[in-house]
Amino acid sequence: MISDKKEHIMDAAIELFAEKGFEGSSIRDLAASAGVNVAMVNYYFGSKDKLFEAIVEYKASFMRGKLDEIVADDTLDEMGKMDKIIESYVQKILTQPSFHRILYQELLMGDRETMHKTIISIFVKNTKTIRTIIEQGMKKKLFKKVDPELTMATLIGTINQVMLSKAMCTMLINREESFDPYTDTAFRNRLVKHLKQVMHDYLLNK
Repeated sequence: MISDKKEHIMDAAIELFAEKGFEGSSIRDLAASAGVNVAMVNYYFGSKDKLFEAIVEYKASFMRGKLDEIVADDTLDEMGKMDKIIESYVQKILTQPSFHRILYQELLMGDRETMHKTIISIFVKNTKTIRTIIEQGMKKKLFKKVDPELTMATLIGTINQVMLSKAMCTMLINREESFDPYTDTAFRNRLVKHLKQVMHDYLLNK
């Protein structure tokens, strides 16, 4: 169980990194932003890199819990589980645009090899669960024979494309610049519906 103070520091770090970038943010900046002293940040995390890794693990572990719930739900077949995964990922990612923006900036840059590998290893735990569901669906002949890894890339990649830039997203969906797709319920439902249609058409052995 993570402490409230530790979570508060991580939340402050997400906003700071989104505003100034990882490189442009110092531990001193972070402490000031969180309203704590530098010693407390160092006590909880030790370094800026370790703080970022802790943020990623914390966010990923929440999604891991949701995935475990979905996998354990015996009332759902594999397609039903994929539908729930789509709903969960869209909800999670669109409600945390700052975190996902800095996460993918860091992955794209790849300047810090050790941290890069740690981030990937954290997310691999979640993608393995989704891959297992797809493989089970194929084994039961509910799904066509597909490439499980690239199927996940199609799903997550579509959501990530939406998250790359608010301006790009509003242009793609032909909305005015003032429109905020990340807080608009109708757009979120539209994205969920689209991804379900894509996955149903691609996966189901009709």
